[in-house]
Amino acid sequence: MDAEEPVPHNINSSYIPPALGNDNVSLEEENEDQSPSSSLLPVPLAVRYSPEDSYCLVYMIFFLMGIGSLLPWNFFITAKHYWLYKLSNNTQQSGGEDQRSYLGDYFESYLAIASTIPSVLCLILNYILINRLSANIRILASLVVILLVFVVTTVLVKVDVSDCRESFFIATLTSAAVVSGASNVFSGSVFGISGHFPMRISQALISGQAMGGTLTAVASIMHLSLTKDVTQSALAYFLTADVFILLCIIAYLLLPKLEYSRHYMLAATCSTAQALSEGSTGRDSVPPLQPILRKTWVLGLSVFYVFFISLMVFPAISSGIQSVHKDSGSPWTTTYFVPLTSFLLYNAADFCGRQATVWLQIPGPTSRVLPVLVLCRSVMVPLFVFCNYQPRDHVHTVLFKHDAYPMVFNCLLGISNGYLGTLPMIYGPKVVSRELTEATGVVMSFFLTLGLAVGSAVSVLIVRSI
Repeated sequence: MDAEEPVPHNINSSYIPPALGNDNVSLEEENEDQSPSSSLLPVPLAVRYSPEDSYCLVYMIFFLMGIGSLLPWNFFITAKHYWLYKLSNNTQQSGGEDQRSYLGDYFESYLAIASTIPSVLCLILNYILINRLSANIRILASLVVILLVFVVTTVLVKVDVSDCRESFFIATLTSAAVVSGASNVFSGSVFGISGHFPMRISQALISGQAMGGTLTAVASIMHLSLTKDVTQSALAYFLTADVFILLCIIAYLLLPKLEYSRHYMLAATCSTAQALSEGSTGRDSVPPLQPILRKTWVLGLSVFYVFFISLMVFPAISSGIQSVHKDSGSPWTTTYFVPLTSFLLYNAADFCGRQATVWLQIPGPTSRVLPVLVLCRSVMVPLFVFCNYQPRDHVHTVLFKHDAYPMVFNCLLGISNGYLGTLPMIYGPKVVSRELTEATGVVMSFFLTLGLAVGSAVSVLIVRSI
């Protein structure tokens, strides 16, 4: 039984609970009918004005921002052949043959930790700076930092590090930490301002994040197929990331010039000014956390657990699952198996799950079914562990001895991550008063990143125990 408690309607809230007797009305439809100015000005509904998103430009810009928010992370983790080549005991070969080294075996787990722990700290800083530093400064500054680090990463592709692999290893993890911290300031800030818009804009942002992973996986496969030289492939790969980050900067600068965007941002500014005049917050103060957590703690914990489970197995375990026919020597079982079955399938399924929330928003924000479904994802961990993960030093049992199993499991992991991770993320900013919308978006991003950090840390223990 889906027991739901009604969300108390607040005139300042952008989440409107479904009307009794009209269960078929979606949250998006209800939000589209509500202009942000409706909670600010006592005017009749008939004279409220809400411009149209001409040619869906704002939607596409936020979709692009979503792609850019996870693009750096995805480019780091999907360049597995390049990292293994750079960290191997012999970098004089440019082919795709496997070369083991201690640094390469545990690189992905350490990369995940280096990426997510600074992210948690940066999101806390982002929350503190909400009323002290404008979203424009936070977003543009973080994008510039990401671009600079990726330019350096691109240059290092052509540098021979065979005599200083440890230094390269440390420099790469440091770059990942800086990029991840900046990316989370960027994504947290963008998600915060998207809360001022109708729900479709938040969905565009979150769907864009999944599309970023899909495009990254496709780019990785294309570069592997077009050139046999690992360094040439990586150079084109990282140059693609450089260009895309630059496009994100240009797109965000265009956002204030669009009428649809100006309308909702003006309403958000008026709401904030009203809250400041009433003395609820100060311009230099930290937004109140207690009223946010009171309404969103279940949603926040759901987001945390979804990404905690996902990062326990992806990519540290999933990318280590090899084809049971690898000895055949075919390109499918060697070069393309991991990029296709792990990265592409997972990210494509994740995108489908996130996109499904555009049409289907069940369970609701107060449903007890939502956290139950989230907990059910725990079964994914043993499923991946007992696939053909290699190397295995402790647990030698492989239960799923067919290449179809990791493909199915990656699809299930991705689609459940996309759907169950998106619902609480878009619900969170909609169940609080409007002046707390941006702060709530940052808080929800914090729960997400905390799940990534803890999941990454646990993945290291799991990899060492297999």
